[in-house]
Amino acid sequence: MTLQELADLIESRKDADPDSSWTAKLLSKGPEKCAEKFGEEAIEAIIEAVKGDRAALTAEAADVLYHLLVMMSARDVSLQDVLAELSRRQGTSGIAEKASR
Repeated sequence: MTLQELADLIESRKDADPDSSWTAKLLSKGPEKCAEKFGEEAIEAIIEAVKGDRAALTAEAADVLYHLLVMMSARDVSLQDVLAELSRRQGTSGIAEKASR
């Protein structure tokens, strides 16, 4: 599954019954809950990265990507919006880009 396919699937669940879909359940709780869940998953990924458990980090990274896309969807930010921002930054030094903010 590509990230775009996952993003599309998440979007398709926005109006689904929260009792039938984990994604719909998360989205029904609002952007704040989606952000909280993303934060929890990010911390779990950090822990696995520090521990050096490749398989566990892989699983947690998948959770992070999923929850990031859910959080973005909750605030109507599309994957295409993020990809456009990355394209805008392409060719700019990360140090220079950060200093311009």
